[in-house]
Amino acid sequence: MSKQKKQRFEGIVYSTSDDFNYQESDSMEELDTLPIGKQKLKVGLDKKARKGKVVTLITGFIGKQDDLEDLAKTLKQRCGVGGSAKDSEILIQGDFKEKIIQYLQSEGYSVKGFGG
Repeated sequence: MSKQKKQRFEGIVYSTSDDFNYQESDSMEELDTLPIGKQKLKVGLDKKARKGKVVTLITGFIGKQDDLEDLAKTLKQRCGVGGSAKDSEILIQGDFKEKIIQYLQSEGYSVKGFGG
């Protein structure tokens, strides 16, 4: 994914007011991690831009990067393969869709499968 430049003044084009003072939002802060029961994760297979190799993709995680990486580490250990975690997505190398869905449901996550 390409990095996009964050605009400083979102939505403001021009103001005719002499005493206008733009209030910056603090959207750069990380969100608190939702409880396990409220997480709605989607698990599916993907092989786009991966030279035909299949990966299991887990999306929809809402929370801090550290918690995402902890979940990714646990899933990688359960499957015995490599992977990565970034941008609220976890990539697990190989076809482990059913195994991951079963594990996440046993842990209390709300899980839905997508794709093949």
